[in-house]
Amino acid sequence: MRSTSGRLPEAFLATGSSSFTEFLGGQAPHLLPSGRPVPAGPIDAPHGTTIVALAYEGGVLLAGDRRATMGNIIANREMEKVFLTDVYSAVGIAGTAGVAIEVVRLFQVELEHYEKIEGLIMSLEGKANRLAAMIRGNLGLAMQGLSVVPLFAGWDTDAQFGRIYSYDVTGGCYEEHHHHSVGSGSLFARGALKKLWRPGLDADTATRIAVESLYDAADDDSATGGPDTMRRIFPTIALIDGDGARFVDQVVVAEHVSALVADRHGNPGGAP
Repeated sequence: MRSTSGRLPEAFLATGSSSFTEFLGGQAPHLLPSGRPVPAGPIDAPHGTTIVALAYEGGVLLAGDRRATMGNIIANREMEKVFLTDVYSAVGIAGTAGVAIEVVRLFQVELEHYEKIEGLIMSLEGKANRLAAMIRGNLGLAMQGLSVVPLFAGWDTDAQFGRIYSYDVTGGCYEEHHHHSVGSGSLFARGALKKLWRPGLDADTATRIAVESLYDAADDDSATGGPDTMRRIFPTIALIDGDGARFVDQVVVAEHVSALVADRHGNPGGAP
């Protein structure tokens, strides 16, 4: 792709798709995550879990714990698993951490490239489908154990409400309603969400429910990291609504954690 004349190569000047991924696939496919050869056989690599999403009045919330594991080892205690992908969306990753982060970074560039080429923000459904195509392109690596299973949430600027999308390793894209979770602790987090979620939640109550569902997941799943008050490591939480996508301040998350721990004192299971 490099030109010896100092000018941009013709590929950069040709009319084509607004998809950066398609452009990269045509000009330098080896730079795509799916275009890189990997050794045959199982690969030990850090995995990230658990991600939850839930709707609140006027928006959606996406949250993740901070632990990455490699077998029975804690590979990282402070991993970030929730990323803002553009002004109105965010994605949380579960699966092989390195590949998942690379897919998310490419997805961020994909959305920015589309906006620059087209002069407008891609529709939320379009974003969800673009991410599905990128996951589908990773199927070869997934068959070798390097799977990527994200949870995507965003604000639909046309319909004026928040939406949640889940995926499978083949790129299947499914819209979820009210709440959802992915990752090794998702079964336990989903149980908490079913008990705690209700229509009309405000953003602060939704944040508390996200913290509590991750707390319950960590209580039963060793791959999910619970809040670490000594190291000041707390879940990462993003709110997405008509005002855009932004992270909840860690000071606020810490306050919710402290309140939850106090409520659970002498009642670790959280029984009513």
